[in-house]
Amino acid sequence: MFTGLSAFPLTPTSEDGIDERGFANLVARLSAAGVDSIGALGSTGGYAYLTREERARAARIAVDAAGGVPVMVGIGALRTSQVRAHAEDAQNAGASAVLLAPVSYQPLNADDVFGLFEDVSRELSVPLCVYDNPGTTHFTFSDELHGRIAALPNVAAVKIPGIPADQARERIAALRGKLPRDVAIGVSGDQFAAGGLNGGADLWFSVLGGLLPEQCLAITRAAAAGDSGEATALSDQLSPLWTLFRRYGSIRVVSAAAEHLGLIAGPNLPRPLRGLDPAARKEVAAALDQILAE
Repeated sequence: MFTGLSAFPLTPTSEDGIDERGFANLVARLSAAGVDSIGALGSTGGYAYLTREERARAARIAVDAAGGVPVMVGIGALRTSQVRAHAEDAQNAGASAVLLAPVSYQPLNADDVFGLFEDVSRELSVPLCVYDNPGTTHFTFSDELHGRIAALPNVAAVKIPGIPADQARERIAALRGKLPRDVAIGVSGDQFAAGGLNGGADLWFSVLGGLLPEQCLAITRAAAAGDSGEATALSDQLSPLWTLFRRYGSIRVVSAAAEHLGLIAGPNLPRPLRGLDPAARKEVAAALDQILAE
């Protein structure tokens, strides 16, 4: 399942809980668009803000709504015992894979992180994707640590931060040299995705793919066909949204964009997160309207 476009939808959430119908509709849109996989309960999916019960319910909704498209479910949590519980819930829900970030309050060291993946991976019956997201976890993986973790049972992919296009091929080649041959490398950081795919990444883990799957699939398919120029050009067409992602954060922009498109109602972010103010919402609407008109 670790090829092509893996689309990560928002989990619309208020103080009353998950908007189950809205979430199911977001996932079903992705299945209908033909994405290669769906990433439920990623960072955009707000996993860290949800209870175990909410996360287990979201995993079941995602698998049911995906219509056979493979679903990867985020299982990150502060304690290893909690991660194991989330992994059990994800597998019981029918997830095809799990995504694990080394979440922490106290800073983790390399031995802590290796131990986490060692403890969790040995108990899995589905593949695991390593979530390398230093902007959120404040932990930086070395390539050597990636190699140690990738040799563990059931580890099948690594999700790495975005890489500028002029550095992507060298960076991906260096990391690939540390990993077993069957472990996939996927890029995130949507604005850098075309460069990463052109540079040899196996797949794109995409925030925007969870909202605009057709546009993101076009980029992914162009890169897979070896048309790097077309992939870059298609990505450049989305630059108004990339700018807003940098300015306001992707989760807030996606929240406002989904509302503008009439896909979900507000509020849809878990407190203390708050949506964009009216002026910023107008920027998001204008960017979306420009992109969808092209």
